[in-house]
Amino acid sequence: MSSNVRSPSLMQGYVAALTTVVIWAGFILISRLGGKTALTGWDIVALRLGTAALFLLPFSLKLPPGTWRNPRLWILAWVGGIIFLAFIYAGFKLAPAAHGGILLPGMQPFLVTALAWVMLGSRPDRQRLWGLLPIALGVACVAIPQITGTHGDASTLMGDALILCASVAWAAYSVLVKKWNFDPWLLTRFVAIASALVYLPVYWFWLPRHLDQVPMSMLVLQGLYQGLGPTIIAMIMFLRAVQILGAERTGALVALVPVLAGLGAVPLLDEPLTVWLVAGLGLVSLGAYLSARPPRSATPKPGQISKP
Repeated sequence: MSSNVRSPSLMQGYVAALTTVVIWAGFILISRLGGKTALTGWDIVALRLGTAALFLLPFSLKLPPGTWRNPRLWILAWVGGIIFLAFIYAGFKLAPAAHGGILLPGMQPFLVTALAWVMLGSRPDRQRLWGLLPIALGVACVAIPQITGTHGDASTLMGDALILCASVAWAAYSVLVKKWNFDPWLLTRFVAIASALVYLPVYWFWLPRHLDQVPMSMLVLQGLYQGLGPTIIAMIMFLRAVQILGAERTGALVALVPVLAGLGAVPLLDEPLTVWLVAGLGLVSLGAYLSARPPRSATPKPGQISKP
């Protein structure tokens, strides 16, 4: 009886998962909002890394011995920190938020499956492969108007390419994290602080800065949201959701991110929602949902809780 009282409720898991979804969708919208200002992509990377590092530094004074000498952690800091952030914020200077929703979270099941197959030898089952088909069709819905010139222009196509590069970097980061199996809290602290140590001096001395060309409110918004939201809070909420709901159900809920980002961009950023984009958002979200579902043989029986 007492163990049931102490066990977390499903409602807590769903709240954690939906909080993660909202923060990740907000990341796309806030990033695009910053991209439409005078801020450079380099500025937003600096604001994110600087804020996250300052907040995490008090929790990182006594990292496990050998942490700073571990080459794998440095690789993860470069791939999941500097490289990913440089591509994604450069992409959002040029491409709409709805494109980011499709090409970033929407493409992750596709890219992670492909890279896990190549890097880990993890062959996907037939059900997962069928789930990837709608993702490919959804991305085609975005690409066709750009290639044929029906909508958008060359700069939008370049932005899409940069976001896709960011998506590949994040998928590689995800696969390496799974392969090397680091503690998530250690990884969060190290990636943020190590990335800041490498990036901020380079940014300050050699990269273009437009911090003085936007209101202070925009700097505060970008710094606090980017540095605390997706970097720290969403990570904690995501892990909590996986712990309670399991990886499959949490992954299925995360499929809502492209839809929320695409729909939110209409009133918040005044971006058009074309038929092609609606189709792409729907297909990518469906594919992400199908890819996150557990295999039929692993479907829990009534009353049985699926394990993360």
